[in-house]
Amino acid sequence: MFIDIANIKLKAGNGGDGAVAWRREKFEPAGGPAGGDGGRGGDIIVRTDGGLHTLMDFRYKREYKAENGEKGMSKLKFGKDGKDTVLKVPVGTLIRDEKTGGVLYDLKEEGMEVVVCKGGKGGMGNARFKNSTRQAPTFAQAGSRGEEKEIILELKLIADVGLVGFPNVGKSTLLSIVTSARPKIANYHFTTLSPNLGVVKLDEGESFVIADIPGLIEGASDGIGLGDEFLKHIERTGILVHVLDVSGQEGRDPVEDFYKINNELVSYNERLSNKSQIIFANKIDIPGSEENLKKLKEELGGKYEIIAGSCATTENVDKLVKKIYENLSKVEDNEYETYDENYVEVVEEREEGIKIYKQKETGRYIVEGPYIDKLIRSTNFDDIESLRYFQENLRKNNVVKKLEELGIGEGESVFIGGYEFEFFE
Repeated sequence: MFIDIANIKLKAGNGGDGAVAWRREKFEPAGGPAGGDGGRGGDIIVRTDGGLHTLMDFRYKREYKAENGEKGMSKLKFGKDGKDTVLKVPVGTLIRDEKTGGVLYDLKEEGMEVVVCKGGKGGMGNARFKNSTRQAPTFAQAGSRGEEKEIILELKLIADVGLVGFPNVGKSTLLSIVTSARPKIANYHFTTLSPNLGVVKLDEGESFVIADIPGLIEGASDGIGLGDEFLKHIERTGILVHVLDVSGQEGRDPVEDFYKINNELVSYNERLSNKSQIIFANKIDIPGSEENLKKLKEELGGKYEIIAGSCATTENVDKLVKKIYENLSKVEDNEYETYDENYVEVVEEREEGIKIYKQKETGRYIVEGPYIDKLIRSTNFDDIESLRYFQENLRKNNVVKKLEELGIGEGESVFIGGYEFEFFE
């Protein structure tokens, strides 16, 4: 089954707490602090795998967690780091923020990987807090919480060539001839239910990926049929091969069909109007196709390259393949649709784990990160001294200064560690 979108929840591992412990050796009656640090929480990593072509694995399982770091132990033993969780996705997968829809990452290369949720840092044991004036610290540091996110995985197939055209014009048959792909083929008027991919191999070292894009009928861009679900896969192609039925045996007008399909492409994404197209006039082996072919060349021959052939007899299919490869060499990288990443404007991201930014979509001012999470958990907002300590930490870490640089105004809301505060000078 072809699945090209999935909503999932992610939770990175929490860092282990530092330990409070003491040396207890027989001949060390005044043993000092010996609490070890907690382990780092596991990350959630998303990695592309060229062997995958669907998001099927995410259809039934919707929540993924990484392992927590272990707590620190006595005798200065550190807790074990939590294991990372690696999610494999097809090349061409977008990772979107579930709340805003903004693109976080565009995974368009084989073997590409990103840390979507970072595991929490392990807390320090009490041995770390010993100094000349504090010989026996009775406290340790809590581990930081791992990041949590709700994301949308959206697959946009990356293929060099996209086959477009009405149902039953020969796209699936053409794909089966030029590649080893085996799509279901029959003489029916309903569309293929999922995109099919295949690799066309020419001479040594010469090949390209071709995709049969289903669902294209009149009104597809408005959601009629399955077109709105599959039009997005055309965005990633370098060129298009527009397959037309010139036989006339079903009363089709290839010129009208060409304009109808192209209107759907442009209605979905205006950039598709600039994408290079080759017209394959199919079914010329059927008597009576000559008149439609002549009409097609008169109307479109001056603007598009038209190759007349037959999938049934394979006439001129080799010629089409060579022309596709020739045209692909002229395609610029910018003709493949890509997406801007990092939908937030990050002003400062520090090693201590503080991220200060303004969301482009919502206009919210946000301060977050492991350090902030730990500060929030350590603050008693009903106690004036604790609240003063909280505010001093924000100023000491330039949070207030950076919010002012972002343009925050008096009385505006700022979200700090998930809590909403009003900003005042």
